[in-house]
Amino acid sequence: MPRDDINWTPPPAEPGQPRQVRRILTLFRPYRGRLAVVGLLVAAASLVSVATPFLLKEILDTAIPQGRTGLLSLLALGMILSAVLGGVFGVLQTLISTTVGQRVMHDLRTAVYDRLQRMSLAFFTRTRTGEVQSRIANDIGGMQATVTSTATSLVSNLTSVVATIVAMVALDWRLTVVSLLLLPVFVWISRRVGNERKKITTQRQKQMAVMAATVTESLSVSGIVLGRTMGRSDSLTRSFAEESESLVDLEVRSNMAGRWRMAVIGIVMSAMPAVIYWAAGMALQLGGPAVSIGTLVAFVSLQQGLFRPAVSLLSTGVQIQASLALFQRIFEYLDLPIDITEPEKPVHLDQVKGEVRFEGVEFRYDDKSGPILDGIDITVPAGSSLAVVGQTGAGKSTLSHLVPRLYDVTGGRVTLDGVDVRDLDFDTLARGIGVVSQETYLFHATVADNLRFAKPDATDEELRAAAKAAQIDDHITSLPDGYDTVVGERGHRFSGGEKQRLAIARTILRDPPVLILDEATSALDTRTERAVQEAIDALSANRTTITIAHRLSTVRGADQIVVLDRGRTAERGTHEELLERDGRYAALVRRDAQLEPTR
Repeated sequence: MPRDDINWTPPPAEPGQPRQVRRILTLFRPYRGRLAVVGLLVAAASLVSVATPFLLKEILDTAIPQGRTGLLSLLALGMILSAVLGGVFGVLQTLISTTVGQRVMHDLRTAVYDRLQRMSLAFFTRTRTGEVQSRIANDIGGMQATVTSTATSLVSNLTSVVATIVAMVALDWRLTVVSLLLLPVFVWISRRVGNERKKITTQRQKQMAVMAATVTESLSVSGIVLGRTMGRSDSLTRSFAEESESLVDLEVRSNMAGRWRMAVIGIVMSAMPAVIYWAAGMALQLGGPAVSIGTLVAFVSLQQGLFRPAVSLLSTGVQIQASLALFQRIFEYLDLPIDITEPEKPVHLDQVKGEVRFEGVEFRYDDKSGPILDGIDITVPAGSSLAVVGQTGAGKSTLSHLVPRLYDVTGGRVTLDGVDVRDLDFDTLARGIGVVSQETYLFHATVADNLRFAKPDATDEELRAAAKAAQIDDHITSLPDGYDTVVGERGHRFSGGEKQRLAIARTILRDPPVLILDEATSALDTRTERAVQEAIDALSANRTTITIAHRLSTVRGADQIVVLDRGRTAERGTHEELLERDGRYAALVRRDAQLEPTR
């Protein structure tokens, strides 16, 4: 879970970039103690680095000309000690800063994942899976260099630049002025380059998200089957190649943006020693003060020492500008409003009896669309069964999604044991309501791991008991690896009926008082349906059961049947009562009877 002391809620509106920078800095707040140590190491390393030129000055101006071998040895030893200390400080600084950076990366990844886990089903129905994966993998991964090393590099280089400039002024302020004349121009150039790279980075990350979505969809088992059976493998490859070609162009532009301008800066700074020698010589020729050889060599050494951190500082500024685009994409996800949340003081039910009520329920996806459900009033007593039938698009599945709060009602309320489901804690909902849908999802893991997803502490005996109740134990034990068999991507190693029975076994292990069957057998052939239905009957015993049915043969024994039509209750009653009325339900039954021979 992300840290509680990191504020993921967007602060009051401020100018975009300053607000974003402040928000990035809050990511490092939990680690300010370690960062303080890094700051001390940086300061110490900077002092050590600027001490060397002064030692060199004394060697050239005093120890060697005066033949003072003892002083020469001490000064040389001091230079060696400076190098050793600089190396040690650098290693410690890298260790601590990298650790802090990786912890920040961990916090970001966890925060994004946690936010997405709490999003409503509506978010995932309108967002491509590859887009979500790209935000976590590519965008956060792309920030790694910035988070783990750039912040420390910025402090280190800035400290080194300041310390070096102070030392240069102490040696000769006139030569320092000559050295720094072009610095404002360099800063302006680096800012221009940074803004340019930021724009290109935004485009690049969007293109990477498109590619990730394409890969996720087309290279899944279902995508491969669809592509090959439709003869679209070649066209999919061409489409991917076009997207990859666009990414190539963006990558080249990103790497080359401002490269010539930054190269000019490097050339000018490399040429500065020659300018210093020329300036010192011209000053002497014009009658100015003489500069000692030791001072001149020490100054050029400092200037060369200034060159590396100064260029690195300018490059870091460019990198930070580009990384702001990545942070912006991550913050977009962290700022997504969470539609479904627990109340401040949620109600916890120690024991769920299982009575479900729909009281004046209305639901619409947004303000612009019409109601999917309108004025639904249904009571399902604890331990009884309700079947919801109707034409495709009547709102059946949407109705079932409201009970476990995959969506929230936009009018009226849904209650569990008399308590509005919006007032219940998530633990009560997850423990009290089980769902078996038409689209069974299995992880790429063993059969045992998939079953234990419902109950992590389940024993092997409990697994087998659940599998036997779902009539799948015999098949599992006949496999070479038994319950240790890996089910494969999305369970494609198993047939549709076998996957459904695994899902039923998983739900049996969960043992929920309320069971929702969302067209759990509609995609199966009649023979497989009978086997799965027997498992469902075992699962439904002594539970409140809400069945969303396409095939009416599975709901004839329901305590009450509700027929939905365009989001409204058209009929309700038992199977026999509705047949006697000869209305919509009777028409659906006759339709099923005509289709039965073709199955």
